[in-house]
Amino acid sequence: MRAAVPEFPQARLQELADHYAGAVAAKRRRMWVGSALLVIATLAAGWMGNVDLWKLSENFWRFPAYFVSIAPSLSFSSAWADLAEWFWGLQRWLRLLGDTLLIAYVGTLAGAISGFVLCFLASANLVRSRTIVFVTRRLLEFCRTVPEIVFALVFVLAFGLGSLPGVLAIAIHTTGALGKQFAEVVENIDSKPIEGVAASGGSWVQIVRFGAVPQVLSNFASYALLRFEINVRGAAVMGFVGAGGIGQDLIEAVRKFYYTDVSAILLLIIVTVMMIDFVTERVRHHILGLEGARA
Repeated sequence: MRAAVPEFPQARLQELADHYAGAVAAKRRRMWVGSALLVIATLAAGWMGNVDLWKLSENFWRFPAYFVSIAPSLSFSSAWADLAEWFWGLQRWLRLLGDTLLIAYVGTLAGAISGFVLCFLASANLVRSRTIVFVTRRLLEFCRTVPEIVFALVFVLAFGLGSLPGVLAIAIHTTGALGKQFAEVVENIDSKPIEGVAASGGSWVQIVRFGAVPQVLSNFASYALLRFEINVRGAAVMGFVGAGGIGQDLIEAVRKFYYTDVSAILLLIIVTVMMIDFVTERVRHHILGLEGARA
């Protein structure tokens, strides 16, 4: 037996249709108003920032022209000799590139450890004191707000030229970045293990150790690997202010117009970063895959 389908009066149907049409029209008006405000804000920002579109279009050709100028001249008949001349400083550049990787690695490791310690103090679900949470979050904000190269410049003035300023700069910035990411992961964990450890009389350290850490460790490792990728790129320019690594030779080649040296160093950096990105991506996917398999 078929259930009876209720029929609304025509006036009621028309009222519902008018209400729907009005809601759609209001949504479209909000979209157009928002788009107009975005365009106005963009134009105002460009005007206040002295953005000259005519100058940009007039000189844009200089950008690809620079890359053409730094390209080496290679011929098939003398390819080996041309490559040897192009990478004449390969031994030195590889050593400096190794320094860059070590700067990124040590800085990431120190920053990850500091972020690991501070993230639990910045998590509102683990710390009852609002003051501690507030102060820790502001500290992490300060660490990640100041650019790495500014920290590096300050440390170069304090400790002199070398790798130490680069390591310290990356470590501080990584502390702020990973501390925030780690804290967000901690605040989204399951509260039942935490309540269980607390109910059994565990201390705050035991709550963190047995209730929180097992839930977040794989995500922490994934974020740390991702940050290492970013820090390798950051460490490559630390030499611009004398903080060690291959950036020092790169900025010298740029300033002295050693075009082929610029392209050779850039190629080494790009290949290295691509290899690191590939390896760390596979490791991160493997870690998250194992975590998904456990779940």
